[in-house]
Amino acid sequence: MSPNLTYVLVVGVLVAAGVTLLLERSLTRVLMGVILLGNGANLLLLTGGRSGGAPIVGTTAEQDMADPLPQAMVLTAIVITLGMTAFLLALAYRSWHLNGHDEVQDDVEDRRIVELADRDEGPGTADVEAGDDDPASNPAEEQVAATGAPGGRA
Repeated sequence: MSPNLTYVLVVGVLVAAGVTLLLERSLTRVLMGVILLGNGANLLLLTGGRSGGAPIVGTTAEQDMADPLPQAMVLTAIVITLGMTAFLLALAYRSWHLNGHDEVQDDVEDRRIVELADRDEGPGTADVEAGDDDPASNPAEEQVAATGAPGGRA
């Protein structure tokens, strides 16, 4: 059974719009992105399922039964999306209450890391440059130099 092209297009639009909104800085837009992404995933799960009769033994022949797994997974995904929605609503409300807006601020540590990356002085580059010729700076090279074999075995 091939899925309906309309469902596939709707899934693509929902997932694309959800991911786009997830990348925004406003918590309200992130919330809308989570909802759209959840609905797209639910529709994708239902699109792949096999249609048929009720999956109850005795009422429908086995080969004519619908697959109940996608329906169960969608119900679980709905509950998880509802929990994420409630959590993001609480975050957005708290941010609005404290700051007057719901935009996510940059972290001070994130800014420092971006500045280090811009200067191309990431953590650990000074150790590599200083210890290129010094075997004492690298314990593995020190063992090779002392014993002639890696790992300190002679």
